[in-house]
This record gives sequence, C-alpha cells and structure tokens, in this order.
Amino acid sequence: MSLVCRVIPCLDVNAGRVVKGVNFENLRDMGDPVELARVYFEQGADELTFLDVTATVDERATTYDVVRRTAEEVFIPLTVGGGVRSVDDVARLLGVGADKIGVNSAAIARPALIGEIADRFGAQVLVLSLDIKRAPSTPSGFVVTTHGGRTETTLDALEWAREAIERGAGELLVNSIDADGTKAGFDLELTGLMREISSVPVIASGGAGCAEDFAPAIHAGADAVLAASVFHSGQLTIGDVKDAMESEGIEVRR
Repeated sequence: MSLVCRVIPCLDVNAGRVVKGVNFENLRDMGDPVELARVYFEQGADELTFLDVTATVDERATTYDVVRRTAEEVFIPLTVGGGVRSVDDVARLLGVGADKIGVNSAAIARPALIGEIADRFGAQVLVLSLDIKRAPSTPSGFVVTTHGGRTETTLDALEWAREAIERGAGELLVNSIDADGTKAGFDLELTGLMREISSVPVIASGGAGCAEDFAPAIHAGADAVLAASVFHSGQLTIGDVKDAMESEGIEVRR
C-alpha cells in the first residue's frame, strides 16, 4: 500500500528496561529505553514502537514516565501499547507524547473499545497489535493470543483482523510468536495473508535476523518492518536495513 516503506525499532519494556526474549519467553535486559530511542532516532528510524510487555499480565497501566521521557528525545511517530484498556488510557498516553496507540488484549475482551477509540481520536491513532501463533485448527491456520502471548484465544487471526478494521483500526501490527526472536526471518505466509484481507497498513514483526530478511517481508505485502533484538544488540543499524531494502528496489526514507 505505502509508497515509502518504514523501518521501526521496537522497544519491549518491562519495569522501565528494554527486554527481549525468544517466542515471547525468557526475557533478558537490553538497555535503557530512552537511550535506545535516541540512538534509533539518530540512525534514521521512521517510527518507534514502545510495548509494555507485562502491563496487561500485571494488570497495571503503561509506564507513563518512560513514555514521556522517550517522547521528549525523539521527533518521529511513537506508538505505545501494553495495558491500554479504555479511551481514558489512550487520552493520557497521547497527553504524555504518544502519537499512536496499540491495543490487543483489551480489544479482544471488549471489541467495542476499537470503535470508541477510533471515534474519539481517529482511526490513524489506533494500531491493532496481533500476537499470532500457528494453529491448524483455525480456518486460516493462525490464532490470536492475549496477555503477551501467554493466553491462546479461539479467534482466527484473519477473521479478527478483518473485524477490527471494520470497527476502526487504522493499522495492523502483526507479531509472529513462532518467529519472534528466532532470527530465522519474518513469517512471509502470515504477512501475505494479512495483506490480502487488509485495507489498512500492515507492519510485519518477529523473526528478523539479518539485513536481507527485511525486503522479503515488504515484497510479501508489509508496509513497514519492525524489529528489536538485531537493533538492540548492535548487530544492525537502521541504515544497514535501509541499504539492504534499497538494493532490492524498495523505496525508503532518508
């Protein structure tokens, strides 16, 4: 859909620190979110995504102070998710500097929340975050999970994405739990299926291991690519990824 493809570092935050695991488990410390955000901004990231990965599980709000300090350091769109349960939560996050809000578990628990957020703030503010596992029992072969991937639902991933778009979601953040942290490449089948049913931008997430992994996700249908550990570890810079994408004929922002 998009003419220019975005590269988005993801800051998975737990207790004020950036963490990363494999398949959403065995989280390890990767650094300070504000410092990392500044580095990625300077490297040329198009956006940043900030996910409080234990807010929903711990039944608490997103860490507003970390969001505020991050927003003060970067001047690119900042998406924040984790623990968002109401329109008031969205208003407060926008008030401390977020540009877009990611919702997942709360929207599954009460789908009307999607429409409430879109009606008040506009669809462009709402990113539906989908934590997806392969599940042969579902029509598409993919199922949606909640609570940071810990709880499997009975929702078919494609059917839920389609419903959420109809309700007002402005973007899909498609997280492959099976690919997450494996560095084996994005789930191209999942990305392609989401592209087929989506009338809004699709962000591919989970599995990036080298600079050459990103272009195939765009060719499969993603409008943006999101990664975490390859950036946090210093294995890749944003520039490395954009260079590799350009070499495959993909237009990026400089």
